[in-house]
Amino acid sequence: MIMLGGETLAHPMFEHIIHDLALLNSLGVRLVLVHGARPQIDALCQQKNIEPQFHLNKRITDGPMLATVQQAVGQLRAQIEAVLSTGMSNSPMHGADIRVLSGNFVMAKPLGVIDGVDFANTGEVRKIDGSAIERVLQNNAMVLSNCLGYSRTGETFNLPVEDVATQTAIALQADKLILFGEQNCLTDGKGELLKEVITSSIPALLNTSLNNEQRNQLTAAKKAVDGGVKRCQLIQHQIDGALLSELFTLDGSGTLISQSQQEQLRSAHMDDVVGILELLKPLEEKGVLVRRSREVLETEIDNFRVLVKDDMVLGCAALYAYEDMAELACVAIHDDYRGGDRGDRLLNTLETEAKNQGIKALFVLTTRTALWFEERGFRAAKIDDLPQQKQSLYNLQRGSKVFIKAL
Repeated sequence: MIMLGGETLAHPMFEHIIHDLALLNSLGVRLVLVHGARPQIDALCQQKNIEPQFHLNKRITDGPMLATVQQAVGQLRAQIEAVLSTGMSNSPMHGADIRVLSGNFVMAKPLGVIDGVDFANTGEVRKIDGSAIERVLQNNAMVLSNCLGYSRTGETFNLPVEDVATQTAIALQADKLILFGEQNCLTDGKGELLKEVITSSIPALLNTSLNNEQRNQLTAAKKAVDGGVKRCQLIQHQIDGALLSELFTLDGSGTLISQSQQEQLRSAHMDDVVGILELLKPLEEKGVLVRRSREVLETEIDNFRVLVKDDMVLGCAALYAYEDMAELACVAIHDDYRGGDRGDRLLNTLETEAKNQGIKALFVLTTRTALWFEERGFRAAKIDDLPQQKQSLYNLQRGSKVFIKAL
């Protein structure tokens, strides 16, 4: 499910987005596009000397304005269908053979009178004909919708494109709702991109200094996720390849909106064994960690905790109890995900578990990461300070340093 605002359609990068959509279509991805027309409507108003009227940041759609909206939407629909039909041999669209279908999938109702202001043909979504859209998708066609909706009495209503996209995504229980924009992605206090936002934090964010695009899309994303859509993604149309990056890389290129954090720290299970082995292998080859076979790891899997995202193991650590002491082992973070607090999250989780088990101290044996553990409260110790059972297993040839942390 993809929302393309009128600003996106007017941007030079729109042609590249079309190429990305064609690629997704060729891979069998079922696509529903919903497009807006705000800047195009404003441009037509200027040509016709029509003064747009707004209230509560919503366009008032009287008779002349409705005709203008219909004209803008009709022109954009023809434009989108034309570019999706391109198939020249020297074009990235060669052989795409995309079928695009539109229809009266959106039932609407009038917004009515608010604060004494009659919004006329400005409306809101009443119902989405999800079953009709599903039938089109099952025939391997792309669905194209827009910001117009219709009533049982035959009236046409101008709708917020975010409302149409959100309600359509909910009706279809879409896997993803992707919202294109120019300045829609969120940043932190340092101006760094916020990769992920959970819906429970959105009300507080709406009270900060966001632009209208961010407010509209955050509100839409929350409504979609609350309505059962698994995740929403805000991406910027001016970034070439942003759509493919968002869909096919683990970190994406924009801001992900979901009900809970996508990175989860949990107990490991058998399905994680391959991921853990892949994570540990480079460190074992460098001599940082002791090599563990798959058979050993499967036997000891209950001792492991993993940090995962989309079923990929980003980090792991293990806890082995020896009476009132426990060994912290196999602490590893994927190379691409170091530099954050993932190692600390694993350590803190296992420390808490150890305390709950009555463990009085943690110890580690390390050859290369002594400084990291010292910075987190571990102190140098001797082999004689280890539990007797561990002393008997100590590898003198490896010569690991011993560090202990009291809990």
